[in-house]
Amino acid sequence: MSDKPGDPSDEGPEQGQNPFKGTPFEQLFSAFGGGAAFGGGGAGGAGGAAGFPGLPGMGGPGGFDLSQVLGQIQSLMQPYDGPLNWEVAADLARKQAASSPDPTPTRKQGDAVADAVRLADHWLDTTTDLPSGVTSTAAWSRAEWVVHTLDGWKVLVDPVAERSSSGLASALPEEARAAAGPILGFLGKAVGAMLATQVGSGLGALAGEVLSVSEAGVPLGEPGRAALVPANVAVFAEGLDVGEDDVLLYLALREAAHQRLFANVPWLREHVVGAVTDYARGLEVNAEGMQQRMQEQLQGIDPSNPESLQQLMEGGLFDVPKSPAQEKALERLEVVLALVEGWVDEVVDQATAERMPSAGKLQEAFRRRRATGGPAEQAFAALVGLELRPRRLRDASTLWGSLRARQGVEARDGVWTHPDLLPTAADLDDPLGFREDAAAPEALSEDDFDAELRRLLDGPGDAAPGDAAPEDDGPAAPTT
Repeated sequence: MSDKPGDPSDEGPEQGQNPFKGTPFEQLFSAFGGGAAFGGGGAGGAGGAAGFPGLPGMGGPGGFDLSQVLGQIQSLMQPYDGPLNWEVAADLARKQAASSPDPTPTRKQGDAVADAVRLADHWLDTTTDLPSGVTSTAAWSRAEWVVHTLDGWKVLVDPVAERSSSGLASALPEEARAAAGPILGFLGKAVGAMLATQVGSGLGALAGEVLSVSEAGVPLGEPGRAALVPANVAVFAEGLDVGEDDVLLYLALREAAHQRLFANVPWLREHVVGAVTDYARGLEVNAEGMQQRMQEQLQGIDPSNPESLQQLMEGGLFDVPKSPAQEKALERLEVVLALVEGWVDEVVDQATAERMPSAGKLQEAFRRRRATGGPAEQAFAALVGLELRPRRLRDASTLWGSLRARQGVEARDGVWTHPDLLPTAADLDDPLGFREDAAAPEALSEDDFDAELRRLLDGPGDAAPGDAAPEDDGPAAPTT
């Protein structure tokens, strides 16, 4: 047995009272008081801190002061409900969005957005049978984008945040969870606070470049409200050598197309959210690798600087191989987002083909934006580790265009009637082959149409001689 209290080789009774012994949390909870925090007292309490010289409140003549550490860490969080402190996240996002000039759009800008969306909807009426989904329009500042999309982000982020917070407890043996009690709950809240800072920073960064409420490919705002961010649109238009009116109209076309699709496909919103939830359900803490990480990092944590705790959540805490269920959920999300964006590409391309000569240049600008990691890719990479591959989006656009060319607009849009009809990842690998054996029905001449109509109206009893009798599974009707 070592003479040094708290030495890992110490096999005395004090060390045995640490409920986290042998788990990835042994070092963590020893740092916050060892056995003393769980009733061990004595040398166990002092020993837990002895390996971390120089940390305020740990070791030394006065021993470990848990209340001091808890008070210092308290600045990490305020009381909040749910798995993530959204008040902190929203405040950080708004402040970051306002770190550069963020004027409220003028009435003239609002009218310009409304006019562009109205014209866009008129053009889209000629390319799809799905009716307009726009009920109102808006021009937002960057901070207003944060405020108006926050509820949408909550639906997507909360499942991941919930699993991340609860993952700390799930990585422990049952007896350790029971002994941890309030400390574990405290850490769960701390994790939620740390995640709030990450989400807030991410949303603030997105607000600085997102062009519309629907650009991320998921429904984030109020259903039916088509909104653009004029300040970011102006930045996007710089250097494109395209008229500002054309840029605004092209973005309005994409926004109106997104609104139209989600308004007419009622299951689509839940389909996207369900994929994120399914992924979060399988999220696990990397219990196997945490022990070494904590041993290396805890010695550098200063309880007087709560931000230093955040490093525990970065660089692999939840970095574990994805389960088959998670891989399936990520694939489903990737495919459906690619299909949404590809459909928008297709209908906007059709709407602008004969009307907007600059549309090709604008479409190429969007493709470059995707290829370099636009807001949608960044948002989902930060959220669930999903990087939307630009190839998926191009393939989806090709698939929809090919289907329309072979079977018409009705067949293309009819795929959205049920999720089981959607193309798969394998279909995106071969977009020209999707339903390649299906062709549009042959057009009937006017005389043929009239003959078929008369046949339907007259009924089978008046069929012409030589016509095949209709199939009938029952016995023949008696004749008189």
